[in-house]
Amino acid sequence: MSNLTETDHGPHGSEAPSAWVQRWSHLVPAHGTVLDVACGHGRHLRWFAQRNHPVVGVDRSREAIDSIADLVAAGRAEARVADIENGPWPFSAGAHVRTFDAVIVTNYLWRPLLPVIVASVAPGGVLIYETFAAGNESVGKPSRPDFLLQPGELWRACEGLRVVAFEDGFMSAPERFVQRIVAVRPRAAELPARYPL
Repeated sequence: MSNLTETDHGPHGSEAPSAWVQRWSHLVPAHGTVLDVACGHGRHLRWFAQRNHPVVGVDRSREAIDSIADLVAAGRAEARVADIENGPWPFSAGAHVRTFDAVIVTNYLWRPLLPVIVASVAPGGVLIYETFAAGNESVGKPSRPDFLLQPGELWRACEGLRVVAFEDGFMSAPERFVQRIVAVRPRAAELPARYPL
C-alpha cells in the first residue's frame, strides 16, 4: 500500500479528468475508440474527444447522457443509456462482445461486469481503471464492501492482459483508498508462440 496524491475532485459533474487516466492515456492507440463505462457527465469522454479519439459512453442516468449531447450531435461521440447492472451489456450481440481501443472506468465497481469489461479491450488496447478500495470505509463513502475492491482484486480481474501499472493505497486529497490499474491486451503477433510448429 502506498500514499498516493491526486487532486481531481470538484463539484459533481465538473471534476477534471482523473490524473491516473491522463497519465496513462498515451497508451491509447492514435485515433482509437475509447469506451467510458459509467461515464457520468463525460469528463473523460470530453478529454479524449479533444485529443481526436472517437468516444463511447454508457451510463444508466439519462441526465448524464444528456450532458454530452453536444458531443453526440457533433458526431464525436456515441452515447447509451443502459442499466448495465440489471440489463444486458449494451455492446454485445449474442456471444460477441464489441471491443474498444481503450476502456476507461473510474469510481465504479460492479463485480459481475469485470469479465465483460476486460473482454471489451481490443488487441493492442488498454484498460485504465480506478476505483475505491478496502479501507475507504474508515474515511468516508462508499463504505459498503460491495463497492470496495479487496487487495489485489483488480489485478486478478485482468487475467489475459499485461499489467503496466498497479497501485493500491491511500490518497490524501481528498482522503480515500483507491485501487487502480493499467493493463494492455497484446496483439497476437506480440505473443510468443506457446507451441512452435
